[in-house]
Amino acid sequence: MSTTPDGGATGLAPGENLALLRKARCLTQKQLAQRANISLSLLAKIEVGDRTLTPAVAAVVGRAMGITMAEVMGKATVAETGAQSLTDLRAALRDYDVPGGTRLPEGQLGAEMALAHGFRKDVKVVQLLEALPGLLRNATTNALTANTDAAWAALCQVYSTVYWIAARYRWMDLAELAVARQRWAVEQRPTPLALAVAARDRAGTYLNFGDVERGLDVIDHAVSEAERALSGQARDTAVNVLTLRGMTLAGRLPDKKEARREAARHIRSAASSAEGLGSRDTWVLGLTVGPQNTVLHRLATYVDLGRPRDALELLDDLPAALEGLPATRVAPTYISVARAQLDIGDRDGALKHLGIAWDTAPQMARIHPMGREVFRVLSSLHRRANPTLTRMSKLSGIGL
Repeated sequence: MSTTPDGGATGLAPGENLALLRKARCLTQKQLAQRANISLSLLAKIEVGDRTLTPAVAAVVGRAMGITMAEVMGKATVAETGAQSLTDLRAALRDYDVPGGTRLPEGQLGAEMALAHGFRKDVKVVQLLEALPGLLRNATTNALTANTDAAWAALCQVYSTVYWIAARYRWMDLAELAVARQRWAVEQRPTPLALAVAARDRAGTYLNFGDVERGLDVIDHAVSEAERALSGQARDTAVNVLTLRGMTLAGRLPDKKEARREAARHIRSAASSAEGLGSRDTWVLGLTVGPQNTVLHRLATYVDLGRPRDALELLDDLPAALEGLPATRVAPTYISVARAQLDIGDRDGALKHLGIAWDTAPQMARIHPMGREVFRVLSSLHRRANPTLTRMSKLSGIGL
């Protein structure tokens, strides 16, 4: 564990990190609770490990301390072997307009992108971080020299993946830079679908900073643009991509009445757009779109809205609902289910489904903030260790 400049610590579960951040600012629990307009009892339970620190609460306590939600959640640690890859990735982002890579045949660049997307789908973040610097340089060189719609669209996809990994680790400076470069790239040869994906990722930075209102503004504007510029399946794809992000943003609005209303609006729009995309989900520009992912986002949104029973009743057969989807969707869904079960007092069910999440995507155990937070609370609430807790402690690096 290492300490960050603001007094927090990397490698901790979010609730533990919150306690360190508060103490570093010489605030009592009562003072922070008053500033954040939350109950003292809730804050105390979060810090001791009796309740999970949710993204919505992390946003309001972060605002009360003058920091972002991502900082409250805490940066995930990167393995020593990944430190050089991270340095190389930052350098490649700086050289955004320099053709410093290799001009590859189209098929070879496509193979490199497919490999990276495979790592992303499987949540193999260690391998993805290693692959991204070279891929970004090669895609940049290809776009600058070929100057075709396809070449710039490919570069936009790579930037979207850079944003994705930065957001997973909560390197928010890198995430913001990636979406800025993504927007620059899409504006070289604009296509409506690429613009929609860029807007979705930009809204994601607001989500990670806890500024959900501004993120929703970005989504609403982008939906209007997509509906104006596109038709048919392309329009449905763009709207689905955008409203799934809108659903997540809405579920975290601080005003719960407004959150329910806005979430319902985006749920309706996402469901309507998904109807035109077939019965099974597809992978478009690095994202999963379709009816399955729409239902999974709805489940996660219900959990954020404090409706755990509605979330659990949404799917009768969870494995069937997840069939054919990548680990990027399967593992977070099981984490959402575990959160819901923990909220209704089903500790054994929560532990079981969190275990499935981490078995599905083992590298997620060390970087997913809510997965780590659910485990922290479960390990605190269980009076004695068991083999499942011990195994998950080793996976996540969180002590019992």
